[in-house]
Amino acid sequence: MANPKSKKVGKKNSFQLTYATMYEPPAELHTRYESALKKVKANLGLEHPMIIGGKDVRAREKFDDRSPIDQDWLLGRFQKGTAEHAKRAIKSARRAFPSWSKTPWEERVRLLRKVAANIDKRVYEIAAVISLEVGKNRMEALGDIAEAADLIRYACDQMFANNGYIVPMGKDPLQGFKPRNTSILRAYGVWLIISPFNFPAALTGGPAGAALLAGNTIVMKPASDTPWTVRLLAECFRDAGLPDGVMNYVTGPGGTLGNALISSLDVDGITFTGSFDVGMHVYRTIANGPYPRPTILEMGGKNSSIVSNNADLEQAASGIVRSAFGLQGQKCSANSRIFIERGVYKDFLNILAQKTKDLNVGDPSELENFMGPIINKGAYGEFKRFTKDLSRAGSFLTGGKVITNGDYVRGFFCEPTIAKDVPLDHKLWTHEMFLPITMVHPVNSIEQAIRIANETVYGLTAGFYGAEDEAEYFFDNIEVGVCYVNRPQGSTTGAWPGYQPFGGWKGSGSSGKNAGGPYYLTLYMHEQSQTLIR
Repeated sequence: MANPKSKKVGKKNSFQLTYATMYEPPAELHTRYESALKKVKANLGLEHPMIIGGKDVRAREKFDDRSPIDQDWLLGRFQKGTAEHAKRAIKSARRAFPSWSKTPWEERVRLLRKVAANIDKRVYEIAAVISLEVGKNRMEALGDIAEAADLIRYACDQMFANNGYIVPMGKDPLQGFKPRNTSILRAYGVWLIISPFNFPAALTGGPAGAALLAGNTIVMKPASDTPWTVRLLAECFRDAGLPDGVMNYVTGPGGTLGNALISSLDVDGITFTGSFDVGMHVYRTIANGPYPRPTILEMGGKNSSIVSNNADLEQAASGIVRSAFGLQGQKCSANSRIFIERGVYKDFLNILAQKTKDLNVGDPSELENFMGPIINKGAYGEFKRFTKDLSRAGSFLTGGKVITNGDYVRGFFCEPTIAKDVPLDHKLWTHEMFLPITMVHPVNSIEQAIRIANETVYGLTAGFYGAEDEAEYFFDNIEVGVCYVNRPQGSTTGAWPGYQPFGGWKGSGSSGKNAGGPYYLTLYMHEQSQTLIR
């Protein structure tokens, strides 16, 4: 397995961590996580170089990576890469491409399986870093890095299942000739991966693994809030024995290094995960090249759950709380809108409010805390602005304030917040806040709820709680890429490779194919038709 496990849990076989199973892990996971956390904390504040052409590279200027739990914690010092470093990384990837792309696909699979195995060996260490750097609780942090390994392994399985995407075609009906027709998928070239802060392991490792398996060479640029996690992930790739230049890791500001990367005409394809506005900027920038280039974008969501009169209210409340406030609502799949049929509206709000109030907020590396801090000062300011706006338009069922007492004062902690009585024409019903804020509203019917849910530029995930015949109507009419019904483990979150392919429609994604599913790997290749006549 590509994730934390114990050999036996009671009478059951080995435990496999997913976002659905994370709520009842074996004690071993906690013991090993805590041991790794102590070692990580003993090595804070070190300088970490970039990796270009297989070599550690340092820039003249540095930037500090500080924890959102406590801004006094200096996690590490990283390189402020420049446009020149972008050119060097792309050039390095370009040099390595001919040889790597001609490496037999079976050998690429072997090396990428070694990458996944390297992640397995360091899973607790990297999870501890994710908790400190992102603010994820320990189980979500373990899930993030375990998902990276499982995404890579799933892509390897797909490459094997499809025989390297080499497909014999029909033979032309020619007299006196022997034709050989073949369809083959081949790599594009240099692939750029720009990953977000919220899933720095999975949303770097998954695209990186797919791009490399396809025969591309890569340049990885993490968000400036999470360079350490991606540095450790880059080491897992490097130490698997990839040839120099096949994988390159650079760090620095989006305005300089990032723009130089996406503006380069020497980049053949790009995977970007982030906000809609930045994603559309990337999309338009790439389109300015001399010809179309593949652009895989995942750009967020404004995800709804619907609770019908026939729902199990306890299960619905559990799933919604986990999806609204896991990682402090900083997920593109977070449950930010809740529509409840009037027959159960008051009863459901009482259950939802109590479950939300029971959530512990604090240092996410500590076992008892479900919520940690939000990512940075900018997000902290947005939380204050949004809650002020919502208080004017409606009221709060729970939360609405930042937390500044005691140990919270040096971090970015916010109360889990549920807004109600906000008119449906308010801008925050369709604006992605990316914070621990969700909004509730009564509806007269499931049809009305689905219509409102679809009235947004986004189309990523959605959840439903109710009868099975109602669920079929929901599946047929909701405009999203990922749907969950009657799922207490998460109303709109919790996809896992090989189980729930993850991707969005409309403004949530550009490809129409979902990561961790059977069609994703092919996005990193283009088709060549080969005909040989004998």
